[in-house]
Amino acid sequence: MVIKTKRVYDPPSPGDGQRILVDRLWPRGIKKEKLKLSQWIRDVAPSDELRKWFSHQSSKWEEFCDRYYQELENNPNAWKPILDAANAGNVTLLYSAKDEHRNNAVALKKYLGQKTGKD
Repeated sequence: MVIKTKRVYDPPSPGDGQRILVDRLWPRGIKKEKLKLSQWIRDVAPSDELRKWFSHQSSKWEEFCDRYYQELENNPNAWKPILDAANAGNVTLLYSAKDEHRNNAVALKKYLGQKTGKD
């Protein structure tokens, strides 16, 4: 099982496998055809309230993850399809944030790794 993360603005590659958009909002300036999506799972994204609170401030990263993981715990139907897809092959979690190290896709990948014991 391989789960990767990638910005929506980066070109698709053959090793991406299933490409799953994990943002609540559609990325600016991106056409659906260009993204080559397998799925868009909005419900796995952080709540609007949490997203706005975090506002990509690195000083809030740890607390953001804690709050986001709690949201995920309360909504397993949102993330289980991603694990199912990963059990069938590669999965790439797509996100639009500029920060490649502190964003919801990175946090989600870590959370899923903890769930499978592959953190």
